[in-house]
Amino acid sequence: MKQLNLWMLVAILFSCGISVQAQTKRPDDFRAKYQLKEVVVMSRHNIRSPLTSGGAAHTRVTPHQWFAWTSPSSQLSLRGGVLETEMGQFFRKWLVGEGLLPDNYRPEGSEVLFYANSRQRTFATAKYFSAGFLPFANVEIQHKYFEDKMDPVFTPKFTKMNARYRQQILDEMQTIHGGPQAWMQSVQPTLTMMEDILDMAHSPAAKNDTTHFRYDDTQFVLEKGDEPKMKGGYKLANSVADALVLQCYESESMTAFGHQLTEKQWRDICAVKEVYDALLFTTHSAAVNLAYPLVSRIREELHHVGRKFTFLCGHDSNLASIGAALRLRYPETEQALELHTPIGSKLVFEKWSDGTEEYVAINLVYQRVGQLQNRTLLSTDEPPMVKPVTIDGLTPNSDGLYRLSELDARMAEAMAEYDAIVDDIK
Repeated sequence: MKQLNLWMLVAILFSCGISVQAQTKRPDDFRAKYQLKEVVVMSRHNIRSPLTSGGAAHTRVTPHQWFAWTSPSSQLSLRGGVLETEMGQFFRKWLVGEGLLPDNYRPEGSEVLFYANSRQRTFATAKYFSAGFLPFANVEIQHKYFEDKMDPVFTPKFTKMNARYRQQILDEMQTIHGGPQAWMQSVQPTLTMMEDILDMAHSPAAKNDTTHFRYDDTQFVLEKGDEPKMKGGYKLANSVADALVLQCYESESMTAFGHQLTEKQWRDICAVKEVYDALLFTTHSAAVNLAYPLVSRIREELHHVGRKFTFLCGHDSNLASIGAALRLRYPETEQALELHTPIGSKLVFEKWSDGTEEYVAINLVYQRVGQLQNRTLLSTDEPPMVKPVTIDGLTPNSDGLYRLSELDARMAEAMAEYDAIVDDIK
Protein backbone atom coordinates (compact mmCIF):
# COMPACT_ATOMS: atom_id res chain seq x y z
CA MET A 1 0.00 0.00 0.00
CA LYS A 2 1.36 3.45 -0.92
CA GLN A 3 2.28 5.77 1.91
CA LEU A 4 0.45 9.10 1.99
CA ASN A 5 2.02 12.37 3.01
CA LEU A 6 0.64 13.93 6.19
CA TRP A 7 -1.68 16.41 4.56
CA MET A 8 -3.21 13.77 2.27
CA LEU A 9 -3.72 11.50 5.25
CA VAL A 10 -5.33 14.25 7.34
CA ALA A 11 -7.72 15.13 4.50
CA ILE A 12 -8.76 11.50 3.97
CA LEU A 13 -9.26 10.82 7.65
CA PHE A 14 -11.26 13.99 8.10
CA SER A 15 -13.51 13.28 5.09
CA CYS A 16 -14.21 9.84 6.51
CA GLY A 17 -15.18 11.28 9.87
CA ILE A 18 -12.19 9.66 11.59
CA SER A 19 -10.35 11.51 14.34
CA VAL A 20 -6.99 12.88 13.23
CA GLN A 21 -5.72 13.52 16.75
CA ALA A 22 -2.97 10.95 16.38
CA GLN A 23 -1.96 12.11 12.90
CA THR A 24 0.11 15.15 13.80
CA LYS A 25 3.11 12.98 12.97
CA ARG A 26 3.75 11.07 9.79
CA PRO A 27 4.04 7.28 9.74
CA ASP A 28 7.29 6.02 11.21
CA ASP A 29 8.48 4.55 7.92
CA PHE A 30 7.91 7.90 6.15
CA ARG A 31 9.81 9.73 8.90
CA ALA A 32 12.63 7.23 8.66
CA LYS A 33 12.90 7.93 4.94
CA TYR A 34 12.36 11.71 4.70
CA GLN A 35 13.14 14.86 6.65
CA LEU A 36 11.15 18.09 6.27
CA LYS A 37 13.62 20.82 5.30
CA GLU A 38 11.50 23.85 4.41
CA VAL A 39 7.95 25.11 3.85
CA VAL A 40 6.95 27.88 1.44
CA VAL A 41 3.41 29.25 1.75
CA MET A 42 1.72 31.39 -0.89
CA SER A 43 -1.37 32.73 0.89
CA ARG A 44 -4.50 34.52 -0.18
CA HIS A 45 -5.57 37.20 2.30
CA ASN A 46 -8.38 36.35 4.71
CA ILE A 47 -11.89 37.86 4.92
CA ARG A 48 -12.11 41.52 3.93
CA SER A 49 -14.85 44.06 3.41
CA PRO A 50 -16.00 44.66 -0.21
CA LEU A 51 -13.49 46.46 -2.38
CA THR A 52 -15.51 49.68 -2.45
CA SER A 53 -18.01 51.10 0.02
CA GLY A 54 -20.41 54.08 -0.10
CA GLY A 55 -22.00 54.48 -3.52
CA ALA A 56 -20.35 51.30 -4.81
CA ALA A 57 -21.93 49.15 -7.51
CA HIS A 58 -23.00 46.40 -5.12
CA THR A 59 -24.86 48.92 -2.93
CA ARG A 60 -26.93 50.25 -5.83
CA VAL A 61 -28.36 46.95 -7.04
CA THR A 62 -30.50 46.28 -3.96
CA PRO A 63 -32.88 48.33 -1.82
CA HIS A 64 -31.75 46.32 1.21
CA GLN A 65 -29.08 47.19 3.76
CA TRP A 66 -25.77 45.37 3.46
CA PHE A 67 -23.85 44.00 6.44
CA ALA A 68 -22.20 46.58 8.71
CA TRP A 69 -18.55 45.80 8.06
CA THR A 70 -15.96 45.83 10.85
CA SER A 71 -13.32 47.36 8.59
CA PRO A 72 -13.11 50.11 5.97
CA SER A 73 -13.47 49.27 2.30
CA SER A 74 -11.14 46.48 1.06
CA GLN A 75 -9.43 45.98 4.44
CA LEU A 76 -9.12 42.81 6.50
CA SER A 77 -12.11 42.37 8.80
CA LEU A 78 -11.86 41.60 12.51
CA ARG A 79 -13.10 38.09 11.76
CA GLY A 80 -10.41 37.72 9.10
CA GLY A 81 -7.73 38.59 11.65
CA VAL A 82 -9.03 36.06 14.19
CA LEU A 83 -9.23 33.32 11.55
CA GLU A 84 -5.73 34.00 10.30
CA THR A 85 -4.30 33.84 13.81
CA GLU A 86 -5.95 30.44 14.25
CA MET A 87 -4.45 29.24 10.98
CA GLY A 88 -1.01 30.39 12.11
CA GLN A 89 -1.41 28.46 15.36
CA PHE A 90 -2.32 25.33 13.42
CA PHE A 91 0.77 25.64 11.19
CA ARG A 92 2.91 26.09 14.31
CA LYS A 93 1.57 22.85 15.80
CA TRP A 94 2.13 21.02 12.53
CA LEU A 95 5.74 22.16 12.00
CA VAL A 96 6.70 21.63 15.63
CA GLY A 97 5.25 18.13 15.35
CA GLU A 98 7.27 17.51 12.19
CA GLY A 99 10.48 18.61 13.89
CA LEU A 100 11.14 21.51 11.52
CA LEU A 101 10.81 24.08 14.31
CA PRO A 102 11.13 23.90 18.10
CA ASP A 103 8.23 25.04 20.23
CA ASN A 104 8.24 28.81 20.91
CA TYR A 105 10.73 29.17 18.08
CA ARG A 106 12.64 32.42 17.65
CA PRO A 107 14.15 32.64 14.13
CA GLU A 108 17.82 33.42 13.67
CA GLY A 109 19.23 35.25 10.68
CA SER A 110 17.26 34.57 7.50
CA GLU A 111 15.60 31.33 8.62
CA VAL A 112 12.11 32.83 8.27
CA LEU A 113 10.67 35.33 5.79
CA PHE A 114 7.28 37.04 5.86
CA TYR A 115 6.69 39.13 2.75
CA ALA A 116 3.30 40.64 1.84
CA ASN A 117 1.79 42.91 -0.73
CA SER A 118 1.41 46.42 0.66
CA ARG A 119 -2.37 46.31 0.61
CA GLN A 120 -3.72 46.50 4.16
CA ARG A 121 -5.59 43.20 3.83
CA THR A 122 -2.48 41.29 2.75
CA PHE A 123 -0.09 42.90 5.24
CA ALA A 124 -2.57 42.40 8.09
CA THR A 125 -3.16 38.76 7.08
CA ALA A 126 0.57 38.09 7.29
CA LYS A 127 0.77 39.90 10.63
CA TYR A 128 -2.06 37.92 12.20
CA PHE A 129 -0.70 34.62 10.84
CA SER A 130 2.73 35.42 12.29
CA ALA A 131 1.18 36.15 15.71
CA GLY A 132 -0.28 32.65 15.84
CA PHE A 133 2.67 30.99 14.16
CA LEU A 134 5.57 32.59 16.06
CA PRO A 135 4.06 34.26 19.15
CA PHE A 136 7.49 34.78 20.80
CA ALA A 137 9.24 36.13 17.73
CA ASN A 138 7.55 39.47 16.84
CA VAL A 139 8.36 38.81 13.19
CA GLU A 140 8.81 41.74 10.82
CA ILE A 141 6.43 41.66 7.85
CA GLN A 142 8.39 42.86 4.86
CA HIS A 143 6.55 45.09 2.39
CA LYS A 144 7.79 47.67 -0.04
CA TYR A 145 5.33 50.54 -0.16
CA PHE A 146 2.98 52.68 1.87
CA GLU A 147 -0.36 51.21 2.87
CA ASP A 148 -2.58 50.10 0.00
CA LYS A 149 -0.10 50.64 -2.83
CA MET A 150 0.33 47.53 -4.96
CA ASP A 151 3.73 45.84 -4.99
CA PRO A 152 4.67 44.80 -8.57
CA VAL A 153 5.65 41.36 -7.28
CA PHE A 154 2.04 40.73 -6.25
CA THR A 155 0.38 42.69 -9.07
CA PRO A 156 -0.81 40.31 -11.80
CA LYS A 157 -0.11 42.74 -14.61
CA PHE A 158 1.29 42.40 -18.10
CA THR A 159 4.87 43.60 -18.32
CA LYS A 160 5.14 42.59 -22.00
CA MET A 161 2.58 42.85 -24.77
CA ASN A 162 2.24 42.67 -28.54
CA ALA A 163 -0.69 42.22 -30.91
CA ARG A 164 0.00 38.55 -31.64
CA TYR A 165 0.42 37.73 -27.96
CA ARG A 166 -2.82 39.53 -27.08
CA GLN A 167 -4.69 37.49 -29.69
CA GLN A 168 -3.09 34.30 -28.37
CA ILE A 169 -4.57 35.01 -24.93
CA LEU A 170 -7.99 35.81 -26.40
CA ASP A 171 -7.90 32.60 -28.45
CA GLU A 172 -7.02 30.61 -25.34
CA MET A 173 -10.00 32.15 -23.54
CA GLN A 174 -12.20 30.65 -26.26
CA THR A 175 -11.07 27.16 -25.26
CA ILE A 176 -12.31 27.54 -21.66
CA HIS A 177 -15.81 26.10 -21.25
CA GLY A 178 -16.74 26.92 -24.82
CA GLY A 179 -15.57 30.52 -24.64
CA PRO A 180 -16.56 33.54 -22.54
CA GLN A 181 -20.09 34.01 -23.86
CA ALA A 182 -21.02 30.33 -23.54
CA TRP A 183 -19.56 30.11 -20.04
CA MET A 184 -21.32 33.26 -18.89
CA GLN A 185 -24.57 32.05 -20.38
CA SER A 186 -24.24 28.79 -18.43
CA VAL A 187 -24.52 30.72 -15.13
CA GLN A 188 -27.62 32.62 -16.25
CA PRO A 189 -29.85 30.72 -13.75
CA THR A 190 -27.60 31.92 -10.94
CA LEU A 191 -27.65 35.50 -12.21
CA THR A 192 -31.45 35.35 -12.20
CA MET A 193 -31.39 33.96 -8.66
CA MET A 194 -29.11 36.81 -7.58
CA GLU A 195 -31.46 39.37 -9.12
CA ASP A 196 -34.31 37.89 -7.07
CA ILE A 197 -32.28 37.77 -3.84
CA LEU A 198 -31.26 41.39 -4.26
CA ASP A 199 -34.74 42.53 -5.32
CA MET A 200 -32.86 44.24 -8.11
CA ALA A 201 -36.02 45.43 -9.86
CA HIS A 202 -36.68 47.80 -6.94
CA SER A 203 -33.10 48.94 -6.40
CA PRO A 204 -31.58 52.39 -6.99
CA ALA A 205 -29.87 50.94 -10.06
CA ALA A 206 -33.27 50.13 -11.56
CA LYS A 207 -33.86 53.86 -11.99
CA ASN A 208 -31.12 53.72 -14.63
CA ASP A 209 -32.68 50.60 -16.21
CA THR A 210 -30.21 48.22 -14.57
CA THR A 211 -32.59 45.46 -13.54
CA HIS A 212 -30.63 42.47 -14.87
CA PHE A 213 -27.03 41.30 -15.00
CA ARG A 214 -25.78 41.40 -18.58
CA TYR A 215 -22.92 39.55 -20.22
CA ASP A 216 -23.60 40.14 -23.93
CA ASP A 217 -21.58 43.37 -23.81
CA THR A 218 -18.41 41.84 -22.37
CA GLN A 219 -15.06 43.13 -23.60
CA PHE A 220 -11.55 42.20 -22.47
CA VAL A 221 -8.79 44.74 -22.05
CA LEU A 222 -5.24 43.35 -22.16
CA GLU A 223 -2.71 46.14 -21.95
CA LYS A 224 0.92 46.38 -20.95
CA GLY A 225 1.44 47.77 -17.45
CA ASP A 226 -2.00 46.78 -16.24
CA GLU A 227 -3.94 43.79 -14.97
CA PRO A 228 -6.23 42.00 -17.42
CA LYS A 229 -9.64 43.60 -17.21
CA MET A 230 -13.22 42.92 -18.19
CA LYS A 231 -15.67 45.60 -19.28
CA GLY A 232 -19.43 45.22 -19.37
CA GLY A 233 -22.28 43.97 -17.26
CA TYR A 234 -20.61 40.78 -16.13
CA LYS A 235 -18.08 42.81 -14.18
CA LEU A 236 -21.00 44.08 -12.09
CA ALA A 237 -22.22 40.52 -11.52
CA ASN A 238 -18.77 39.53 -10.28
CA SER A 239 -18.60 42.49 -7.89
CA VAL A 240 -22.01 41.72 -6.42
CA ALA A 241 -21.29 37.99 -6.08
CA ASP A 242 -18.09 38.89 -4.22
CA ALA A 243 -19.96 41.16 -1.79
CA LEU A 244 -22.68 38.55 -1.20
CA VAL A 245 -20.17 35.84 -0.30
CA LEU A 246 -18.22 38.13 2.02
CA GLN A 247 -21.46 39.06 3.76
CA CYS A 248 -22.26 35.37 4.19
CA TYR A 249 -18.93 34.81 5.96
CA GLU A 250 -19.23 37.88 8.16
CA SER A 251 -22.89 37.53 9.11
CA GLU A 252 -22.54 33.89 10.18
CA SER A 253 -25.68 33.15 8.17
CA MET A 254 -26.49 31.23 5.00
CA THR A 255 -29.29 33.69 4.31
CA ALA A 256 -29.07 36.68 2.01
CA PHE A 257 -31.58 39.50 2.43
CA GLY A 258 -34.13 37.12 3.90
CA HIS A 259 -33.54 34.30 1.41
CA GLN A 260 -32.34 31.03 2.95
CA LEU A 261 -29.75 29.57 0.58
CA THR A 262 -28.24 26.12 0.44
CA GLU A 263 -24.50 25.56 0.32
CA LYS A 264 -24.92 24.57 -3.34
CA GLN A 265 -26.63 27.87 -4.11
CA TRP A 266 -23.77 29.73 -2.45
CA ARG A 267 -21.29 27.71 -4.51
CA ASP A 268 -23.28 28.67 -7.60
CA ILE A 269 -22.89 32.33 -6.64
CA CYS A 270 -19.16 31.73 -6.26
CA ALA A 271 -19.18 30.12 -9.70
CA VAL A 272 -20.10 33.55 -11.08
CA LYS A 273 -16.81 34.80 -9.64
CA GLU A 274 -15.02 31.73 -10.98
CA VAL A 275 -15.93 32.68 -14.57
CA TYR A 276 -14.52 36.17 -14.09
CA ASP A 277 -11.29 35.11 -12.40
CA ALA A 278 -10.59 32.14 -14.67
CA LEU A 279 -11.00 34.07 -17.91
CA LEU A 280 -8.74 36.88 -16.74
CA PHE A 281 -6.05 35.00 -14.85
CA THR A 282 -5.90 31.31 -15.77
CA THR A 283 -5.07 31.13 -19.46
CA HIS A 284 -1.54 29.74 -19.54
CA SER A 285 -0.41 32.33 -22.08
CA ALA A 286 -1.42 35.20 -19.80
CA ALA A 287 -0.33 33.51 -16.57
CA VAL A 288 3.34 33.10 -17.50
CA ASN A 289 3.41 36.91 -17.74
CA LEU A 290 1.15 37.76 -14.80
CA ALA A 291 2.75 35.30 -12.35
CA TYR A 292 6.37 35.70 -13.42
CA PRO A 293 7.52 37.68 -10.34
CA LEU A 294 5.96 35.23 -7.86
CA VAL A 295 7.00 32.09 -9.74
CA SER A 296 10.59 33.32 -9.72
CA ARG A 297 10.33 34.26 -6.03
CA ILE A 298 8.90 30.89 -4.98
CA ARG A 299 11.60 29.16 -7.00
CA GLU A 300 14.24 31.27 -5.26
CA GLU A 301 12.79 30.49 -1.83
CA LEU A 302 12.80 26.73 -2.46
CA HIS A 303 16.56 26.97 -3.06
CA HIS A 304 17.35 29.49 -0.32
CA VAL A 305 20.12 28.03 1.83
CA GLY A 306 19.18 28.14 5.49
CA ARG A 307 15.56 29.16 4.94
CA LYS A 308 13.06 27.13 6.98
CA PHE A 309 9.78 28.94 6.39
CA THR A 310 8.51 31.51 3.91
CA PHE A 311 5.11 33.19 4.00
CA LEU A 312 4.09 35.22 0.95
CA CYS A 313 0.72 36.96 1.10
CA GLY A 314 -1.24 38.20 -1.89
CA HIS A 315 -4.54 37.62 -3.63
CA ASP A 316 -6.70 34.97 -5.29
CA SER A 317 -5.49 36.27 -8.66
CA ASN A 318 -1.95 35.37 -7.57
CA LEU A 319 -2.93 31.80 -6.71
CA ALA A 320 -4.88 31.49 -9.96
CA SER A 321 -2.08 32.77 -12.19
CA ILE A 322 0.67 30.78 -10.41
CA GLY A 323 -1.37 27.62 -10.87
CA ALA A 324 -1.95 28.31 -14.57
CA ALA A 325 1.67 29.28 -15.23
CA LEU A 326 3.01 26.08 -13.65
CA ARG A 327 0.15 23.90 -14.90
CA LEU A 328 -0.86 23.00 -11.37
CA ARG A 329 -4.20 21.27 -11.05
CA TYR A 330 -6.08 22.72 -8.10
CA PRO A 331 -8.61 20.36 -6.55
CA GLU A 332 -12.27 21.28 -6.47
CA THR A 333 -12.93 22.28 -2.89
CA GLU A 334 -15.19 20.54 -0.41
CA GLN A 335 -17.05 22.21 2.45
CA ALA A 336 -16.21 25.60 0.98
CA LEU A 337 -18.14 28.17 -1.00
CA GLU A 338 -15.38 29.11 -3.43
CA LEU A 339 -14.52 26.39 -5.90
CA HIS A 340 -10.71 26.46 -6.13
CA THR A 341 -8.93 29.10 -4.02
CA PRO A 342 -11.14 29.93 -1.02
CA ILE A 343 -10.72 33.03 1.09
CA GLY A 344 -7.59 32.74 3.25
CA SER A 345 -6.38 29.62 1.39
CA LYS A 346 -2.73 28.68 1.27
CA LEU A 347 -0.76 27.06 -1.52
CA VAL A 348 1.79 25.10 0.51
CA PHE A 349 5.08 23.78 -0.86
CA GLU A 350 6.73 21.28 1.52
CA LYS A 351 10.37 20.45 0.74
CA TRP A 352 11.50 17.01 1.88
CA SER A 353 14.85 15.23 1.64
CA ASP A 354 15.74 11.55 1.76
CA GLY A 355 19.41 12.40 2.20
CA THR A 356 20.29 12.14 -1.47
CA GLU A 357 17.46 13.92 -3.27
CA GLU A 358 14.95 16.64 -2.48
CA TYR A 359 11.20 16.34 -3.06
CA VAL A 360 8.14 18.57 -2.90
CA ALA A 361 4.55 18.02 -1.80
CA ILE A 362 2.06 20.71 -2.83
CA ASN A 363 -1.24 21.17 -1.03
CA LEU A 364 -4.12 23.62 -0.81
CA VAL A 365 -5.02 24.40 2.82
CA TYR A 366 -8.17 26.32 3.72
CA GLN A 367 -10.77 26.70 6.45
CA ARG A 368 -14.20 25.15 5.89
CA VAL A 369 -17.16 27.50 5.58
CA GLY A 370 -18.38 26.40 9.03
CA GLN A 371 -14.97 27.16 10.51
CA LEU A 372 -15.02 30.62 8.93
CA GLN A 373 -18.48 31.45 10.21
CA ASN A 374 -18.02 29.92 13.68
CA ARG A 375 -14.38 31.03 14.14
CA THR A 376 -13.58 27.45 15.07
CA LEU A 377 -10.34 26.86 16.94
CA LEU A 378 -8.17 24.69 14.71
CA SER A 379 -6.40 21.66 16.08
CA THR A 380 -5.53 18.14 15.04
CA ASP A 381 -9.06 17.21 16.09
CA GLU A 382 -10.50 20.12 14.08
CA PRO A 383 -8.08 20.62 11.18
CA PRO A 384 -8.50 22.87 8.19
CA MET A 385 -9.23 21.21 4.89
CA VAL A 386 -6.10 19.95 3.12
CA LYS A 387 -6.29 18.82 -0.48
CA PRO A 388 -3.37 17.73 -2.69
CA VAL A 389 -2.41 19.80 -5.71
CA THR A 390 -1.14 17.82 -8.69
CA ILE A 391 1.15 18.92 -11.51
CA ASP A 392 0.12 18.19 -15.08
CA GLY A 393 2.75 16.11 -16.84
CA LEU A 394 4.66 15.14 -13.70
CA THR A 395 4.27 11.92 -11.71
CA PRO A 396 4.69 11.79 -7.92
CA ASN A 397 6.56 8.92 -6.32
CA SER A 398 4.88 6.22 -4.23
CA ASP A 399 4.96 8.54 -1.20
CA GLY A 400 3.05 11.30 -3.01
CA LEU A 401 6.11 13.54 -3.49
CA TYR A 402 7.39 15.24 -6.64
CA ARG A 403 11.09 15.58 -7.35
CA LEU A 404 12.14 19.16 -6.60
CA SER A 405 14.32 19.06 -9.72
CA GLU A 406 11.24 18.41 -11.86
CA LEU A 407 9.24 21.21 -10.27
CA ASP A 408 12.26 23.49 -10.70
CA ALA A 409 12.40 22.59 -14.38
CA ARG A 410 8.69 23.40 -14.72
CA MET A 411 9.29 26.81 -13.09
CA ALA A 412 12.26 27.44 -15.39
CA GLU A 413 10.08 26.49 -18.38
CA ALA A 414 7.38 28.99 -17.39
CA MET A 415 9.98 31.71 -16.88
CA ALA A 416 11.52 30.92 -20.29
CA GLU A 417 8.09 31.28 -21.88
CA TYR A 418 7.88 34.75 -20.38
CA ASP A 419 11.37 35.63 -21.63
CA ALA A 420 10.31 34.57 -25.14
CA ILE A 421 7.42 37.05 -25.29
CA VAL A 422 8.34 39.89 -27.64
CA ASP A 423 7.50 43.27 -26.18
CA ASP A 424 6.84 45.72 -28.99
CA ILE A 425 4.47 48.07 -27.16
CA LYS A 426 6.13 51.06 -25.52
